[in-house]
Amino acid sequence: MYPRILIDLKKIEENVDVISSKCSARNIWVAGVTKVFCADSKITDAMINGGVTYLADSRIQNLKKFEGIEIQKYMLRLPMMSEVEDVVRYCDVSLNSEYETIKAIDKVAGEQGKVHKIILMADLGDLREGIFDENELVKTAGKILELKNIQLKGIGTNLTCYGGVLPTEKNLNKLINLKKAIEKEYHVTIDLVSGGNSSSLYLIDENRMPEDVNMLRIGEAFVLGRETTYGNRIPDTHDDTFVLEAQIIELKEKPSLPIGELGMDAFGNHPEFEDKGIMKRAICAIGRQDIDPEGLISVDARIDVIGASSDHLILDMSAAGDSYRLGDTVKFKLTYGSLLKAFTSEYVEKVYV
Repeated sequence: MYPRILIDLKKIEENVDVISSKCSARNIWVAGVTKVFCADSKITDAMINGGVTYLADSRIQNLKKFEGIEIQKYMLRLPMMSEVEDVVRYCDVSLNSEYETIKAIDKVAGEQGKVHKIILMADLGDLREGIFDENELVKTAGKILELKNIQLKGIGTNLTCYGGVLPTEKNLNKLINLKKAIEKEYHVTIDLVSGGNSSSLYLIDENRMPEDVNMLRIGEAFVLGRETTYGNRIPDTHDDTFVLEAQIIELKEKPSLPIGELGMDAFGNHPEFEDKGIMKRAICAIGRQDIDPEGLISVDARIDVIGASSDHLILDMSAAGDSYRLGDTVKFKLTYGSLLKAFTSEYVEKVYV
């Protein structure tokens, strides 16, 4: 059945092993982020076999799949009030920035007879989650330490995901100083400094990672073999762990410019086109409902992605000559965003190789 994703479990495990070993050599524990592949059990097993210390996801529906696995589970997205009971039931640790939410977790943890661990998130300028004001963060930590069913396990931050702010020695040392301020103020020990995601890996390679950072949350680097600050390949890893196959349903020569007055496309955009004359165009049976067309990387370099509607992917096959026929498949490697959509789509079959 097409379209489908071919999933190479061995290559994923090898990627995890390479990156986890790199982190372990710097005394950094790794949380394997499973959201991009919807916590698929076979891929999760490959991550565990590769050497991750923890499993982490943003969706409680995915974290429920880990019940019974003897490994610590992290809730990455700040918990909604409506899911607090499930967060305590299915997760050992959650990332938090709102004291009212943490109080609700404390209450539920008491009812469930548990002590729930949290990582208190600091906003270092990327302007996604986290407490921005340093004094507020230290005071919040003090209030958390008074709760009976909560353990302040660590302090963390998120970078590059929203604002594109890079992890640097400067901002990660700021995180470490916040951790030290809490320890000094309240005479406690904070176990973890969670210094970001795949975008922080370049600091290890450049020997610039501050020593006190001892945890990273890694997803994209494991599945695509690249760090996410500059998009560079990580040596000895694979970038083809996931390959999308889509079948050609039309193959014809057509003009490169639409004919007639132009308005909006199906998504409310006003597309622009370049006149390349008559081109050999293919339509594949997949579209924006399933993938991000801008995130497709053709394995055959002669094929260019032109665009897509909901259910149709349009390709320029001119340079490929007569290499493809109606019914053939075209293969693509995927960026993180396109992989996320493809794996979430129920219309894309998942095949393990």
